[in-house]
Amino acid sequence: MGRAFEVRKSSMGKTAAAKSKLYAKLGKEIYMAAKNGTPDIELNQTLKRTVEKAKKNQIPAEIIKRAIDKAKGGSDEHYTESLYEGFGPGGSLIIVECLVENANRTVAEVRNCFTKTGGKLGVSGSVGHQFNHYAVFTLPNMTEDDLLEMLVEKDIDVAEIIPGENEITIYGEASKYNQIRVAILEHIPELAFLNDEIMWIPMTETTINSEEIYANFERLLNMLDEVEDVQDVYHNVLYKKF
Repeated sequence: MGRAFEVRKSSMGKTAAAKSKLYAKLGKEIYMAAKNGTPDIELNQTLKRTVEKAKKNQIPAEIIKRAIDKAKGGSDEHYTESLYEGFGPGGSLIIVECLVENANRTVAEVRNCFTKTGGKLGVSGSVGHQFNHYAVFTLPNMTEDDLLEMLVEKDIDVAEIIPGENEITIYGEASKYNQIRVAILEHIPELAFLNDEIMWIPMTETTINSEEIYANFERLLNMLDEVEDVQDVYHNVLYKKF
């Protein structure tokens, strides 16, 4: 799916514990999307995108419904979107997206992950300038010529297009997510996206050439995955080399 998907973000395993953690994280995202807007999938584009993301991750319909109903019921739970930036082992750059209820607790837990693996939590902007915040769409069975024709017709600018063997990936500014998505679906109403997310894409990648350092890097990702408020983790490590 193009180089960005090799470095896109850490992914959780398929164990029962990991699935439970994933259900909780996506349930929280759905709840906040519904609470911050209309709790109607057809009227709330953010909620619609989050629900589709949950379905792609095989989140049970019952969990999706429960999160939306919770928002409809007027729950007073509230989470704030927070972004943490840090320097990990082997020159790795890390961006951590969180939904936070208690900011002091979350930042302490995230900092602890970096400290225990030889990294350092940075200040706001210390790492983010090395990433592009992009809306990323991967479309199956579409040629570059067809895609360019559609983008010109809809008067849409994108940052980059990367053709694959049986797919094509579009990178656009995160603020244009809805505009790009709507244009694609107007052009191909029945399209099933292979990928449809807003992501942090590194401008440059790094490799790790030490087994010990790479083990610490993996440990950092695993520790961050265990932090309750962490939603996604992005990094610039392309692959290991040792």
